[in-house]
Amino acid sequence: MLTSVSGIYENGKIILDEIPAIQKKSKIVVTFLEEMEESITPKRRLGSLKGRIGTSDDFNNPLDDLNDYMH
Repeated sequence: MLTSVSGIYENGKIILDEIPAIQKKSKIVVTFLEEMEESITPKRRLGSLKGRIGTSDDFNNPLDDLNDYMH
């Protein structure tokens, strides 16, 4: 069985995104895909879209298309 797990290699260490559920000794192959660039984009702030996104006033009203299933 083949299992793929992603991760990051940095400073001589491999950090896996998850640990596979393998119960016995297994052979592995490490493939380096590409060099990662440091992210220079700012992190998103919670609430930064407040007031820009909304829902209509009738959002919670029943849909006529579902009447056959609701009764």
